[in-house]
Amino acid sequence: MGNIIIHPAWQIAERFVTSEAVFLNRRSFLRQMSFAGAAGLAAMPLAGCAKAEPPDADSRTSSAAGAVVPAQAYPASRNQEFNPNWTFTNEKIAGRYNNFYEFTLSKDVYRYVNKFATTPWPIQIGGLVEKPMTVDAMELVGMFGLEERIYRLRCVEAWAMIVPWTGFQFSKLVGKVSPKPEAKFIRFETFNRPDQAPGMAQVPDYPWPYFEGLRLDEAMNPLTLMVTGIYGKPLPKQHGAPIRMVVPWKYGYKSIKSVVKIEFIAKQPKTFWETLQPDEYPFESNVNPNVPHPRWSQATERMIDTGDRFKTELYNGYGKYVARLYAKG
Repeated sequence: MGNIIIHPAWQIAERFVTSEAVFLNRRSFLRQMSFAGAAGLAAMPLAGCAKAEPPDADSRTSSAAGAVVPAQAYPASRNQEFNPNWTFTNEKIAGRYNNFYEFTLSKDVYRYVNKFATTPWPIQIGGLVEKPMTVDAMELVGMFGLEERIYRLRCVEAWAMIVPWTGFQFSKLVGKVSPKPEAKFIRFETFNRPDQAPGMAQVPDYPWPYFEGLRLDEAMNPLTLMVTGIYGKPLPKQHGAPIRMVVPWKYGYKSIKSVVKIEFIAKQPKTFWETLQPDEYPFESNVNPNVPHPRWSQATERMIDTGDRFKTELYNGYGKYVARLYAKG
């Protein structure tokens, strides 16, 4: 176990930055739930974090026509507002540390994604909008372009990493579809392909497909990204290829992978883990060191590639961007 080292506002040395390989297994079996007949849901392991291996052939994303995105698209230009002098988490480790329960309840997601087809990848965007559309993931890239941002990622299981994401600001898409005045929330949904995702059969009583939600003002925040790449390359499948959300001030399970549906709605939607464990995974799920998980403290976090621990920052250190969203009065 690493020593506990308390640093202010994530000012950490390079060697403490999480590696890419570790990050890849984000959604590992968070809570090993056992279902006994009519008894319903029982407690399971931690939600939202796991382990995977480095990207392989499936680290390619595809265009609407089915062609692989040109290598020239990566790396994208880095947004200097999100370019802190942090060392990235080791890429190989980040690639082997993912949670993606659709594929496996263990961390080695990369072993189970070969059959997962990511092209074409139509996304339905609708609900309370003036301009609903169905577009391929790579068409969105063409509409909005790409940029790279360095973000911290904080898992609810109290581990953390630092990675460079490639994507576009989600508010651009919101503006494109023109939400109606009554739209106050957005519901996101991922794929439902048990024939390609063997983990789904391991927990058949889960409410598949995976779904998440944000308030509209959260979705419009400049931090919120739709992501198609990581470490200067297209997303590998275990990271949520071909397109996912990244909401860096919230726990990792809020950043839904492999998005296929975006629906603008009037009322707050239920979310996947909230449905299963509402006392542990509430809708808001902002990173907060002062609010412990029912089964462990959130005061510190472990860097996945070094094992060192650091003080958890409120809103994962992004308070200047998001604190106003939660101010009361």
